[in-house]
Amino acid sequence: MKVKIIIVAILAFITVESCSVYSLSGVATTAKTMAIDPFFNNTDLAPANLGPTFTNKLKDYYQQNSGLRVIPENAELHIEGVISDYRINNIAPVSTGNPNDPNTAALSRLTIGVKVTYEDNIEPKNGFKDRTFSFYKDFDNNLNFTTVQEDLEKKIFDQILIDIFNATVATW
Repeated sequence: MKVKIIIVAILAFITVESCSVYSLSGVATTAKTMAIDPFFNNTDLAPANLGPTFTNKLKDYYQQNSGLRVIPENAELHIEGVISDYRINNIAPVSTGNPNDPNTAALSRLTIGVKVTYEDNIEPKNGFKDRTFSFYKDFDNNLNFTTVQEDLEKKIFDQILIDIFNATVATW
């Protein structure tokens, strides 16, 4: 009988604790709604559709990984920003061995940066202004950039989305 009472008490405790602000999805907010303004491309090199692509991925990420409903305006949480960096740099230089031939690079690096402003109308101290989230992926210079560009952008965005999510509603 004593064991049954202890088990019931433990189950009751777990049930009460699961109703707190933190959930198994990692979201630590009581907010129900979020507004995400369109992200604009403020870079010279990025494709023209990069801003809308990122905005849609960000909306999808919040809807799939939290209980938040994305609405157009007047939400409890608000995100806005710009794509602030899109650059390709040569890395891993390789010597040709000939002083008359220029040295080349074996790899190049695509870096994308996103500047974000986050407003939390429930807990204003959680907000931030113009925080940059950046990530990169390297690719072989023997590959044509246009053939790997979409895949590189997807992988970079995947990490940036996680970082933004963690900095806003997950508060890890």
